[in-house]
Amino acid sequence: MEKYDFCGWATRNNVKCSDRRTIIKDAFKHHDGQTVPLVWNHQHNDPENILGHALLENRPEGVYAYCTFNESETGKLTKVLVEHGDVQSLSIYANQLKQQGENVLHGAIREVSVVLAG
Repeated sequence: MEKYDFCGWATRNNVKCSDRRTIIKDAFKHHDGQTVPLVWNHQHNDPENILGHALLENRPEGVYAYCTFNESETGKLTKVLVEHGDVQSLSIYANQLKQQGENVLHGAIREVSVVLAG
């Protein structure tokens, strides 16, 4: 595995998210081994908010992310915030969701975000 700056859960299975959806085991298993952008607080409409990238690993408990910061000013600043423990949460943005009620059975992870609250 490549060197990474930090790692953590991008999303956990069977936990109700803030959008009231619950991600079911293996909903994102097709992303195992894929890399997606690492973004600040889901602000994926401006390239200055791209902090680096996240390598995704599907696990029985959810999707784990190995994150690497880029050399942009925002990437450097966010790296310091993470290293100091000022920001400690990750979240995903996904679309093309297939749901059964509020349960997410399948979808496409488009980015992992460093967020103030997961």
